[in-house]
Amino acid sequence: MHAGGPADVWAEGDAYERYMGRWSRRVAEVFVARLGEPAALRWLDVGCGTGALTGAVASRCRPRTALGLDRSAEFVRAARSAAAPGPARFAVADASALPLRDAVFDAVVSGLALNFLEPPGTAVAEAARVVRPGGLVAAYVWDYADGMALLRRFWDAATALDPAAAALDEGRRFTLCRPGPLRDLWSGAGLVEVTVAPIEVPTVFARFEDLWQPFLSGQGPAPGYVAALAPEDRERLRTRLAASLPVRPDGSVALAARAWAVRGRRPAGAER
Repeated sequence: MHAGGPADVWAEGDAYERYMGRWSRRVAEVFVARLGEPAALRWLDVGCGTGALTGAVASRCRPRTALGLDRSAEFVRAARSAAAPGPARFAVADASALPLRDAVFDAVVSGLALNFLEPPGTAVAEAARVVRPGGLVAAYVWDYADGMALLRRFWDAATALDPAAAALDEGRRFTLCRPGPLRDLWSGAGLVEVTVAPIEVPTVFARFEDLWQPFLSGQGPAPGYVAALAPEDRERLRTRLAASLPVRPDGSVALAARAWAVRGRRPAGAER
């Protein structure tokens, strides 16, 4: 994932893992399992971040090759250090101009990155270019508007205290992250058999501090917003967010996260 806006800082792998990586890995496992592709394929993961999706492909799909690409050198380093022994490889590259030949992969996937790519249509066209005729192009993004409870609660609390925070709210900014726009994006790249489906996973925090601390990392739109606040405003936000959450008797906070998964295929016999 990459910078996509004024506070979209994605650079430090460990901070991302604490903030979103633990949940993105759960979504990646479900996403890959649903794809149902055969073994021995050549896979490409575009915008691989810290390697959650590439790792799921490597462990579940018995790939011939699994290459993860990201524009962030720090994320690529984190992905390499976390990868289990096997076919997964990682490199720095721009999703909008892939340094790859046409039709060299059987499947191209992307996890939680598409909305940070500018413009996203170029990245999808590049994915369609490097996949073979009949090959799979699939991705997933958070349902920022309604289904990602952690961020929805955060931005509702932030905008109640500071209406200007609405400009950074991913639910308002990333209108792409809905079934209709995702379907149109895939169809616009010439892909066929396009479908969109939800993936839902639980996000349970041991206590409020387990939820709050990652917001202090500065990684991503919401943590970037928190980092820019004066200490007293940060504490006001912390207090308001804590009061808005469903806390269990043991102190844990149980929320849920939904992603939208889109998939399609390059038409068989399509040549470029």
